[in-house]
Amino acid sequence: MSSSAIASNMAAWLREAQLALNRREFKRAHELCLAILGADPKQAPALFLLAMIAAEHGNFGKALEVIDLALARDVTKPEYYAQRGRCLIALHRPREAFEAAQRALSLDPTGALTLDTIGVVLTHAGAHAEALEPFRRAVERDPAKAQYHYNRGAAEQFIGDFERAAESYRRTLAIDPKHHRAWSALAQVSKAPFTPEEVAEIERQLAAGPSEDAELQLNHALAKPAEDLGRYADAFRYLERGKRRKRASHARSFAAHEALFDAAARTAPLAVEGHGFDSTEPIFIVGMPRTGTTLVERILSSHPAVFSAGELTNFALAVKRATGTPSNRVLDAETLAAAASVDARAVGAAYVDSTRPRTGHKPRFIDKMPLNFFYAALIHRALPNARIICLRRNALDACLSNYRQLFSTAFAYYDYAFDLLDTGRYYVRFAALARLWRDTIPANYTEVRYEDVVDHTEREARRLIDFCGLDWDPRCLAFASNATPVATASSVQVRQPIYRTAVERWRHYEKELEPLRHLLNDAGVL
Repeated sequence: MSSSAIASNMAAWLREAQLALNRREFKRAHELCLAILGADPKQAPALFLLAMIAAEHGNFGKALEVIDLALARDVTKPEYYAQRGRCLIALHRPREAFEAAQRALSLDPTGALTLDTIGVVLTHAGAHAEALEPFRRAVERDPAKAQYHYNRGAAEQFIGDFERAAESYRRTLAIDPKHHRAWSALAQVSKAPFTPEEVAEIERQLAAGPSEDAELQLNHALAKPAEDLGRYADAFRYLERGKRRKRASHARSFAAHEALFDAAARTAPLAVEGHGFDSTEPIFIVGMPRTGTTLVERILSSHPAVFSAGELTNFALAVKRATGTPSNRVLDAETLAAAASVDARAVGAAYVDSTRPRTGHKPRFIDKMPLNFFYAALIHRALPNARIICLRRNALDACLSNYRQLFSTAFAYYDYAFDLLDTGRYYVRFAALARLWRDTIPANYTEVRYEDVVDHTEREARRLIDFCGLDWDPRCLAFASNATPVATASSVQVRQPIYRTAVERWRHYEKELEPLRHLLNDAGVL
């Protein structure tokens, strides 16, 4: 057979393999790719398809290995780097994922899927502003795909462009009315977002017996405008209806949270060691979600010497890798217990290095992962010059705000919020752990009350800036105009000036919260 005939055959095999992959006929696609590589081992496209088969089966380590073989043969394809970034995100390697996405962009990608993948990788790496452009270009290339509009809307929401975000979410729903996340997202970015016809459509979908996740999203979508209109009993009824099935079916019992708090408390003696990596860059803002962590982050990141890196999992990953525990969770009791034996300085150095290249261009950076409150003693041990700011909030308001929040259903650490009383139990344990950190961690740990920030903003801002070792800058009081992206539940609220409507919000739900109030009162936290 002539060389041209062989090339023609391989091209046909490659097209067939791609079609088989699209049809999820993985065995056939695999066979064709092996046939191509048997004829010519240098065929990078066949290696790339093999990597995609591995990724579709959740084997991201193998997929990364094979993509790297493809890149060893051809470094010109942006889709290779985009999918490399996707694998690295799945493997909890955000720095390398960010770099892969940047490399993909440098190759001027034109395919909608590749552009969208780059945006997703950048988002997961914390680079929300950088993700918007590839998302926009993906929509331009393929405006018929609902998910591309949704991803663009999320990026627009993160950077504070709520009008365009609402337009993107509406476009998503025009293409796919059953895109449940778009309904709940639209409710967040605008007041009274739904027409009577849209409310009727949501209720029709609920009556049709949707999935648990869809039921959760749709009810949260209805709860938000109900609350905005002062229909608090209706809002709470929607929340209860949305969470009922998730509460009944979620596998993780509250005992798992209890074990985590117990393990974290046992790390307290490690805080006194303090022989870690001597970087002064990190500022950790921790606490329960929805307690003002984002507000404080906006105030501090308005200072010209401070960069906000977002909610990073990097410290947890540094500890997990150092301990090498076999558990399939990054944060668990086993890993916290094993952390006593690791090289604290190496953990601190690995953490700071993992935040590059997004950090390092300003003297300080903020890591606003709320769950880092479990690691406070380990943070001080690994980074003795870091600052840790722990947010506190009225117990009833904190619990209500967590219960009202639609957390990612893929993130099990917040599944306590499916149940109002579990949320209360979580607060009780959090309050006890916060007291422990206050008693055992030296001067580079402080607490701030959300209500104090609201009522005495300048006083608390000055105190926190001083605590971080910085000179006062009046821009810290103009945080509402801070253009830094916000990829948290507070993305809408923190674009506004200070307001008091969230203080004592629990009073609107006094009747519904009575069981919670008894629980918190019996525990001594009210």
